[in-house]
Amino acid sequence: MTTHLSTKIRFAALAFALAAVSAPAAAVKPFSADYQASYMGIQGAGRMSLSQADGNRWKYNLSISSPLAELQQSTTFDENAGQLRPLSGSDSSKVLTKKKTKNASYDWSRGVATWTGDVKPDRAGPIKLQSGDLDALLINLALVRDANAGKPMSYRMVEDGRTKQLTYTVVGKEAITIDGKSQQATKVSSKNGDKETIAWVVPGMPVPARILQRENGNDAIDLRVQAVR
Repeated sequence: MTTHLSTKIRFAALAFALAAVSAPAAAVKPFSADYQASYMGIQGAGRMSLSQADGNRWKYNLSISSPLAELQQSTTFDENAGQLRPLSGSDSSKVLTKKKTKNASYDWSRGVATWTGDVKPDRAGPIKLQSGDLDALLINLALVRDANAGKPMSYRMVEDGRTKQLTYTVVGKEAITIDGKSQQATKVSSKNGDKETIAWVVPGMPVPARILQRENGNDAIDLRVQAVR
């Protein structure tokens, strides 16, 4: 599986234009969100959570489980000059009997990102960092912030030993049901070749209420929030 899914959900790839300097972030607050997950029609469960690690550092986690696969992703980040800045990350997946684990380090003092674990030599880095760079998970938080503020949703994602320019556009408004209640959401979309990521952003909700990834016109992953605490 890959938010890119090769053997994992690159759940961010909620995203594709350089986020010159991202708009100042709203105050980061802890939360936990439960999702109903569907991968190729197989049902599962997902959870996102944000907690304060220490001082200005935060830890953002994503876990998804289904009969086919299990995914654990985690990012430690801080806020710097109003921007969300990745510091380290871990990514482990199990698809049937195949396991993979990767670790990322974002060294802002040296200005480079590197990867270790189950990575190919040409994906280990170093990759030169630029102001405003995000990893895949953090794009979820930035996307919600910018969509609600009416800001451009353009980001440079630094992930898996490479960079990608991600741009989302608003495609309309749509009602979405959360915990039995209908709420109005802003629907945004990002396309990259034969892949498309669509997200539904609800005011006051810290993460997308729904994330749909499509490949070759078919639904691949569908995450729908059930509750946010």
